[in-house]
Amino acid sequence: MARRPSAERRRQLTEAAIRAMARDGVPRTTTRSIAAEAGVSLSVFHYCFDSKQALIESVITTLTDHSVAVVKEALRPKATLEETVRAGFQAYWDHVRAHPDEHMLTYELTQYALREPGFEHLARRQHELYGSAFAELIERLRLDRDLELTVPVPVLARYLAAVTDGLTLNFLVLGDESAWSEILDTVVAHIAGLVV
Repeated sequence: MARRPSAERRRQLTEAAIRAMARDGVPRTTTRSIAAEAGVSLSVFHYCFDSKQALIESVITTLTDHSVAVVKEALRPKATLEETVRAGFQAYWDHVRAHPDEHMLTYELTQYALREPGFEHLARRQHELYGSAFAELIERLRLDRDLELTVPVPVLARYLAAVTDGLTLNFLVLGDESAWSEILDTVVAHIAGLVV
Protein backbone atom coordinates (compact mmCIF):
# COMPACT_ATOMS: atom_id res chain seq x y z
CA MET A 1 0.00 0.00 0.00
CA ALA A 2 1.42 3.37 -1.03
CA ARG A 3 2.04 5.90 1.71
CA ARG A 4 -0.24 8.92 1.52
CA PRO A 5 -0.15 12.16 3.47
CA SER A 6 -2.25 11.95 6.63
CA ALA A 7 -4.60 14.74 5.42
CA GLU A 8 -5.37 12.69 2.32
CA ARG A 9 -5.93 9.57 4.45
CA ARG A 10 -8.26 11.53 6.74
CA ARG A 11 -10.32 12.62 3.70
CA GLN A 12 -10.38 9.03 2.43
CA LEU A 13 -11.50 7.71 5.82
CA THR A 14 -14.08 10.47 6.26
CA GLU A 15 -15.68 9.70 2.89
CA ALA A 16 -15.62 5.99 3.78
CA ALA A 17 -17.28 6.80 7.12
CA ILE A 18 -19.99 8.77 5.32
CA ARG A 19 -20.73 5.82 3.03
CA ALA A 20 -20.72 3.32 5.91
CA MET A 21 -22.83 5.50 8.23
CA ALA A 22 -25.34 6.31 5.48
CA ARG A 23 -25.67 2.61 4.71
CA ASP A 24 -25.54 1.09 8.23
CA GLY A 25 -26.46 3.97 10.56
CA VAL A 26 -24.19 5.82 12.98
CA PRO A 27 -24.45 3.46 16.00
CA ARG A 28 -23.76 0.34 13.89
CA THR A 29 -20.77 1.80 12.07
CA THR A 30 -17.50 0.69 13.64
CA THR A 31 -13.94 1.81 13.14
CA ARG A 32 -13.28 -1.63 11.66
CA SER A 33 -16.10 -1.23 9.10
CA ILE A 34 -14.86 2.25 8.15
CA ALA A 35 -11.31 0.99 7.66
CA ALA A 36 -12.64 -1.87 5.52
CA GLU A 37 -14.77 0.56 3.48
CA ALA A 38 -11.67 2.71 2.88
CA GLY A 39 -9.48 -0.30 2.13
CA VAL A 40 -6.96 0.52 4.87
CA SER A 41 -5.80 -1.18 8.02
CA LEU A 42 -7.34 -0.39 11.38
CA SER A 43 -3.99 1.04 12.51
CA VAL A 44 -4.19 3.64 9.70
CA PHE A 45 -7.63 4.65 10.97
CA HIS A 46 -6.34 5.10 14.53
CA TYR A 47 -3.32 7.02 13.27
CA CYS A 48 -5.61 9.50 11.47
CA PHE A 49 -8.35 9.81 14.11
CA ASP A 50 -7.58 9.71 17.81
CA SER A 51 -11.25 9.59 18.85
CA LYS A 52 -14.75 8.93 17.59
CA GLN A 53 -15.51 12.61 18.27
CA ALA A 54 -12.77 13.65 15.84
CA LEU A 55 -14.18 11.34 13.18
CA ILE A 56 -17.76 12.55 13.64
CA GLU A 57 -16.65 16.18 13.52
CA SER A 58 -14.83 15.45 10.27
CA VAL A 59 -17.93 13.74 8.86
CA ILE A 60 -20.18 16.67 9.85
CA THR A 61 -17.79 19.21 8.32
CA THR A 62 -17.45 17.20 5.11
CA LEU A 63 -21.20 16.68 4.69
CA THR A 64 -21.76 20.42 5.15
CA ASP A 65 -19.00 21.16 2.64
CA HIS A 66 -20.64 18.85 0.08
CA SER A 67 -23.90 20.85 0.18
CA VAL A 68 -22.31 24.28 0.41
CA ALA A 69 -19.99 23.63 -2.53
CA VAL A 70 -22.87 23.00 -4.95
CA VAL A 71 -24.73 26.08 -3.74
CA LYS A 72 -21.65 28.31 -4.03
CA GLU A 73 -21.11 27.08 -7.58
CA ALA A 74 -24.73 27.86 -8.50
CA LEU A 75 -24.78 31.35 -6.94
CA ARG A 76 -23.37 33.07 -9.97
CA PRO A 77 -25.11 36.42 -10.48
CA LYS A 78 -28.19 36.14 -12.67
CA ALA A 79 -30.38 38.89 -14.13
CA THR A 80 -32.39 39.28 -10.92
CA LEU A 81 -31.80 38.58 -7.25
CA GLU A 82 -34.70 36.13 -7.31
CA GLU A 83 -33.11 34.13 -10.14
CA THR A 84 -29.79 34.04 -8.30
CA VAL A 85 -31.35 32.89 -5.03
CA ARG A 86 -33.48 30.35 -6.84
CA ALA A 87 -30.42 28.91 -8.58
CA GLY A 88 -28.72 28.41 -5.21
CA PHE A 89 -31.74 26.68 -3.67
CA GLN A 90 -32.26 24.61 -6.83
CA ALA A 91 -28.66 23.40 -6.65
CA TYR A 92 -29.17 22.43 -3.02
CA TRP A 93 -32.45 20.68 -3.85
CA ASP A 94 -30.77 18.76 -6.70
CA HIS A 95 -28.10 17.65 -4.21
CA VAL A 96 -30.77 16.43 -1.75
CA ARG A 97 -32.49 14.45 -4.50
CA ALA A 98 -29.20 12.97 -5.72
CA HIS A 99 -27.86 12.15 -2.23
CA PRO A 100 -30.81 11.58 0.12
CA ASP A 101 -28.78 9.18 2.28
CA GLU A 102 -26.17 11.88 2.98
CA HIS A 103 -28.87 14.31 4.06
CA MET A 104 -30.61 11.70 6.18
CA LEU A 105 -27.23 11.04 7.81
CA THR A 106 -26.97 14.69 8.88
CA TYR A 107 -30.14 14.29 10.95
CA GLU A 108 -28.92 11.02 12.42
CA LEU A 109 -25.61 12.64 13.37
CA THR A 110 -27.43 15.49 15.11
CA GLN A 111 -29.54 13.07 17.15
CA TYR A 112 -26.56 10.86 17.92
CA ALA A 113 -24.47 13.81 19.12
CA LEU A 114 -27.29 15.15 21.29
CA ARG A 115 -27.87 11.77 22.94
CA GLU A 116 -24.27 10.65 23.38
CA PRO A 117 -22.67 12.14 26.53
CA GLY A 118 -19.69 14.27 25.63
CA PHE A 119 -20.72 14.64 21.97
CA GLU A 120 -23.29 17.44 22.41
CA HIS A 121 -20.85 20.08 21.18
CA LEU A 122 -20.75 18.31 17.80
CA ALA A 123 -24.47 18.95 17.23
CA ARG A 124 -23.86 22.60 18.07
CA ARG A 125 -20.86 22.64 15.72
CA GLN A 126 -23.00 21.16 12.94
CA HIS A 127 -25.57 23.93 13.20
CA GLU A 128 -22.92 26.61 13.59
CA LEU A 129 -21.45 25.38 10.30
CA TYR A 130 -24.86 25.73 8.64
CA GLY A 131 -25.24 29.26 9.98
CA SER A 132 -21.74 30.36 8.96
CA ALA A 133 -22.17 28.83 5.48
CA PHE A 134 -25.41 30.75 4.96
CA ALA A 135 -23.88 33.94 6.38
CA GLU A 136 -20.99 33.66 3.91
CA LEU A 137 -23.37 33.09 0.98
CA ILE A 138 -25.64 35.99 2.05
CA GLU A 139 -22.67 38.32 2.49
CA ARG A 140 -21.35 37.37 -0.94
CA LEU A 141 -24.73 38.13 -2.54
CA ARG A 142 -25.10 41.34 -0.53
CA LEU A 143 -21.72 42.63 -1.69
CA ASP A 144 -22.09 41.45 -5.32
CA ARG A 145 -25.43 43.23 -5.67
CA ASP A 146 -24.93 46.07 -3.20
CA LEU A 147 -28.01 44.99 -1.23
CA GLU A 148 -29.39 46.32 2.02
CA LEU A 149 -31.16 43.76 4.19
CA THR A 150 -34.05 44.40 6.57
CA VAL A 151 -32.60 41.88 9.07
CA PRO A 152 -29.01 41.33 10.24
CA VAL A 153 -27.02 38.76 8.27
CA PRO A 154 -26.59 36.37 11.26
CA VAL A 155 -30.36 36.36 11.87
CA LEU A 156 -31.13 35.71 8.20
CA ALA A 157 -28.46 33.00 8.09
CA ARG A 158 -29.95 31.10 11.04
CA TYR A 159 -33.44 31.55 9.61
CA LEU A 160 -32.41 30.15 6.22
CA ALA A 161 -30.58 27.26 7.90
CA ALA A 162 -33.76 26.42 9.83
CA VAL A 163 -35.97 26.72 6.73
CA THR A 164 -33.61 24.58 4.65
CA ASP A 165 -33.34 22.03 7.44
CA GLY A 166 -37.11 21.79 7.73
CA LEU A 167 -37.69 21.54 3.98
CA THR A 168 -35.05 18.84 3.66
CA LEU A 169 -36.54 16.78 6.47
CA ASN A 170 -40.01 17.30 5.02
CA PHE A 171 -38.85 15.89 1.68
CA LEU A 172 -37.00 12.96 3.26
CA VAL A 173 -40.14 12.02 5.20
CA LEU A 174 -42.84 12.74 2.60
CA GLY A 175 -40.88 12.38 -0.64
CA ASP A 176 -43.15 14.89 -2.38
CA GLU A 177 -41.09 16.27 -5.27
CA SER A 178 -44.13 17.80 -6.98
CA ALA A 179 -44.55 20.47 -4.28
CA TRP A 180 -40.92 21.61 -4.38
CA SER A 181 -41.24 24.20 -7.17
CA GLU A 182 -44.03 26.10 -5.42
CA ILE A 183 -42.25 25.86 -2.06
CA LEU A 184 -39.08 27.20 -3.68
CA ASP A 185 -41.05 30.09 -5.24
CA THR A 186 -42.39 30.95 -1.77
CA VAL A 187 -38.94 30.86 -0.13
CA VAL A 188 -37.37 32.95 -2.91
CA ALA A 189 -40.17 35.55 -2.74
CA HIS A 190 -39.81 35.77 1.03
CA ILE A 191 -36.03 36.24 0.84
CA ALA A 192 -36.44 38.91 -1.84
CA GLY A 193 -38.90 40.67 0.47
CA LEU A 194 -36.16 41.03 3.08
CA VAL A 195 -34.07 43.16 0.72
CA VAL A 196 -34.46 46.93 0.54
